Amino acid sequence: MGWLWWVGGALTLGILEMLSLDLVLVMFAGGALAGALAYALGAPVAVQILVAALTAIILLATLRPWLLRHLKGRVDLPETNAAALVGRPATVVSTVDGTTGRVKLVGEVWTARTADGGSLPPGTAVTVTKIDGATAVVSPAAANAPGDTAAPGVAPA
Repeated sequence: MGWLWWVGGALTLGILEMLSLDLVLVMFAGGALAGALAYALGAPVAVQILVAALTAIILLATLRPWLLRHLKGRVDLPETNAAALVGRPATVVSTVDGTTGRVKLVGEVWTARTADGGSLPPGTAVTVTKIDGATAVVSPAAANAPGDTAAPGVAPA
């Protein structure tokens, strides 16, 4: 009957993995299934837990990186969070130099600094080249052709 707890845990982790899609919880589910196998072989509870933990760690260290490499090779995974801001346009709100300043980026005001250490006055159009912690590293935006209003990475219609 104890194996049902292990299998139930594996199923729960599998369902939660479908929500997160991070390929971490499914590795823990594999560990739980290994714990169920240890129970079926008559191992004591401490050994079952050890087998489950070691299996999950081995899966995380070996199978997950391999799966991520192959998944990224087949599917274009979009950048999210701070990584998605690189390449986006912004506007200088307060003078930005090599150490401090502020820009308006995607409707929010971010601390910023220039990539080259130069100074940019308020109102200057800039492009985010990197996110360094909570600071946007910016450089002057390349001049767009007249009438070119396409967002970065989007081809004009």
